[in-house]
Amino acid sequence: MTDPETGTERGPGSADPPAPVSEPATWWAEHAWVDGTVEHGVALDVARGRLAAVRTGVEAPEPGAEVLRGLTVPGLANAHSHAFHRALRGTVQRGVRSAPQSGHGAAGARAPDSFWAWREVMYTVAERLTPDSYFALARAVYAEMALAGITCVGEFHYLHHDRAGLRYADPNAMGRALIAAAAEAGIRITLLDTCYLSAGFGRPPEGHQRRFSDGSAEVWAERVGALRTGAGAEEVARVGAAVHSVRAVPADALGTVAAWAGEAGAPLHVHLSEQPAENEACLAAHGCTPAELLAAHGVTGPRTTAVHATHLTGADIALLGGSGTGVCMCPTTERDLADGIGPAPALERAGCALSLGSDSHAVVDLLEEARAMELDERLRTRRRGHWPAGRLLRAATADGHAALGWPEAGRLAAGALADFTTIALDSVRTAGPAARDAAEAAVFAATAADVRHTVVGGRHVVRDGVHTALPRTGAVLAEAIAAVRE
Repeated sequence: MTDPETGTERGPGSADPPAPVSEPATWWAEHAWVDGTVEHGVALDVARGRLAAVRTGVEAPEPGAEVLRGLTVPGLANAHSHAFHRALRGTVQRGVRSAPQSGHGAAGARAPDSFWAWREVMYTVAERLTPDSYFALARAVYAEMALAGITCVGEFHYLHHDRAGLRYADPNAMGRALIAAAAEAGIRITLLDTCYLSAGFGRPPEGHQRRFSDGSAEVWAERVGALRTGAGAEEVARVGAAVHSVRAVPADALGTVAAWAGEAGAPLHVHLSEQPAENEACLAAHGCTPAELLAAHGVTGPRTTAVHATHLTGADIALLGGSGTGVCMCPTTERDLADGIGPAPALERAGCALSLGSDSHAVVDLLEEARAMELDERLRTRRRGHWPAGRLLRAATADGHAALGWPEAGRLAAGALADFTTIALDSVRTAGPAARDAAEAAVFAATAADVRHTVVGGRHVVRDGVHTALPRTGAVLAEAIAAVRE
């Protein structure tokens, strides 16, 4: 396909990122969030893509240093993404609970008023994707993430095969397209290759779901093993595993997925109790909750992240916390789909590390995800102050990277990856607070539109609010989305 930015031919096999440009060895941050504290005048020395030193109290930029005005924080980690869902934005909001509209096609005739109806609309987009069109869409979506300060994404990937459910000549063509897309957009990726084998408890894949299934967990493991071997340099792309959900992976297959992740030392993610209907079906089929079923088959544990975890019992919460299982909250998707508010404070108290994801990309804004976790809880409890700004930033940075298998990222410290983002403190949203309150201004007032710079591996990916490789990001997004919605 032709690259709309350059006019050259690009495609999912073109996985090499743009050639590195000369970047400064030192960056000077006007303000930076270091070890949970806002420091003023911070020099970030970079060597070979990592922070060689972080020097505080540097009053003015040194000669040759790149100046970062605003608050510089570690790069944000989007721990849960379905890139192709970005094509649904706007469309699924049209005419909620209204009479069907003519002329808009099946996907736009009536906006879904439940998760399950929304899912049917999502399937129509999934059916249209090919490795080429998915590469183009994902590249644009990941560029949007870079513009939002995201330096690493966890892609929960289950769209494996062609429209008939048959393997491509390269069985991992779709996964490689996503890895190549992230490379060209300039961000790191953990491809969470997802096992998806059934339409529900005791039901084979139906219709669109045939694209998702490998037939058995053993065949899935063989395919993802080949992907992991050929994924490319681990400094930009890593491969993990995912159980789509207990309704999509039979109980006798859960252990195979967990064993693969354990042997590979890879992160393992799973959608958990997103909907009450899932809990009810699991109880009917197995006599236990989804969390209990996962624990019985070795899926829970410190390497595992449960996504959503919205409808849990007290015993579920204790089970997850006691096993050290992390939880990824996706507040903007959970509210968009009317899923509910998960018990995040109780999970954290029980021992679960919390991370954040944009999931369906109703918006791509990790700052909004962070504050939504706090503000949703305020609405639920009618009490303020569940998490301070610094704790929410940690969920969006260090804890998110850890959930994705990047423990060397998510902090401004010597030896860490040189991934950071700068948030403006002089926009109409952030102007006014004292510099000591910069973290609070960023979390509780800033949006993705306030991101001025994103740096990955010491390379400027977003400069002054413009993506350096895809400066016309909006136009590229519109073209890629139109291609899969027509």
